[in-house]
Amino acid sequence: MALEMESMASAIGVSVPVLRFLLCFVATIPVSFTHRFVPSLFGKHLYAALSGAFLSYLSFGFSSNLHFLVPMLLGYLSMVLFRPYCGILTFLSGFGYLIGCHMYYMSGDAWKEGGIDATGALMVLTLKVISCAMSYNDGLLKEEELREAQKKNRLIELPSFIEYVGYCLCCGSHFAGPVFEMKDYLEWTERKGIWAPTEKGPAPSPFGATIQALLQATVCMALYLYLIPHFNISGLNGPAYQEWGFWKRLSYQFMSGFTARWKYYFIWSISEAAVIISGLGFSGWTDTSPSKPKWDRAKNVDILGVEFAKSSVQLPLVWNIQVSTWLRHYVYDRLVQKGKKPGFFQLLATQTTSAVWHGLYPGYIIFFVQSALMIAGSRVLYRWQQAIPSNMDVVKNLLVFISFAYTVLVLNYSAVGFMVLTLQETLALYGSVYYIGTIAPIVLILLGNMIKPAKPSRSKARKEQ
Repeated sequence: MALEMESMASAIGVSVPVLRFLLCFVATIPVSFTHRFVPSLFGKHLYAALSGAFLSYLSFGFSSNLHFLVPMLLGYLSMVLFRPYCGILTFLSGFGYLIGCHMYYMSGDAWKEGGIDATGALMVLTLKVISCAMSYNDGLLKEEELREAQKKNRLIELPSFIEYVGYCLCCGSHFAGPVFEMKDYLEWTERKGIWAPTEKGPAPSPFGATIQALLQATVCMALYLYLIPHFNISGLNGPAYQEWGFWKRLSYQFMSGFTARWKYYFIWSISEAAVIISGLGFSGWTDTSPSKPKWDRAKNVDILGVEFAKSSVQLPLVWNIQVSTWLRHYVYDRLVQKGKKPGFFQLLATQTTSAVWHGLYPGYIIFFVQSALMIAGSRVLYRWQQAIPSNMDVVKNLLVFISFAYTVLVLNYSAVGFMVLTLQETLALYGSVYYIGTIAPIVLILLGNMIKPAKPSRSKARKEQ
């Protein structure tokens, strides 16, 4: 068996641990489908918990489940014993343990060399544990004090422990997400809310959307395997790179960032297929006639939305969608004082939280600080664009193109830090293209403070940003 795994891993160019993870990851699809046929609510929660724990054991070993148990127990105990403070206690303990694991395992080095461990799954699990505790904390607050998302997701009663563990490990969904809410998990399991039978009939068939997600995964992996031999980290650090001129270096950085994203597109497409086929991915019906089912709850990325984003502001809405939603609901919105508008502080704090969640490598920190600058620069371009009179379409379209070019340039430049991780390599590669992706947003922010156009008359346009 070991020899077969080694030969298979060698054939597709990955390590044995990565191959084992990929096989278990793909297995989440039939495992999630089987959940539909498990009898009784207790049986469904038990199946969700045991199947998730078993897949973790096969992927990462027995110690992975021990690691998962720590934040899960701390979160549940805080809900039982300290409900008025369980949200912040779980946030601090969950992130504290995750940071400790990041420091001990330094997983980024293993990932760069083709290895893998349970830290990535622990990252997803941490967000689920925190959202459950915060939603339970929100159940104590008056409805008028809550935002719409808090009203929708708050928990009035404490979930049972088996419900909680089932939610955390549900059919291996902690491997790569998507992150979803405890309330949604409970309603899906109990066939309540949007999962309850309606006049439109029983729950819609998931097979068409699942096949679409699997086809998307196949295309993404094929494109990644085609591009990665030509645009990779080794090329960024190779001697040939040092001999190139500015434009060739910049274009290689651009293509390296572009190539790396297809690996994530593949992973998220597989996780999307697993959540859809379970039925949990269902998010309601369209308003069209005839109405069609929507599967947005499982969606973690809009590939065309990322690659053709007209503004950096759009990127959190189309990249790692469910984690971006989590960051907005549990970090960004909660840092905004009542009656005040969010500013750069909330944006920077949210991006810093995301950086720490990913790991303590300087490359992650720099990437997310870069992201905050990139988004702030895009907002300047947007304000200028909205100030252009409607009879000057050429100028407005020019600004739209500049915003698109700015977004793809700074995004792929910034992605280099996310890929190489170390401070020395990140600064060296940024410096090799004269820090163009750092200087551009800073210049835009400074110009935005000096050139302040009149606010657009349409409030809708402002709300979009």
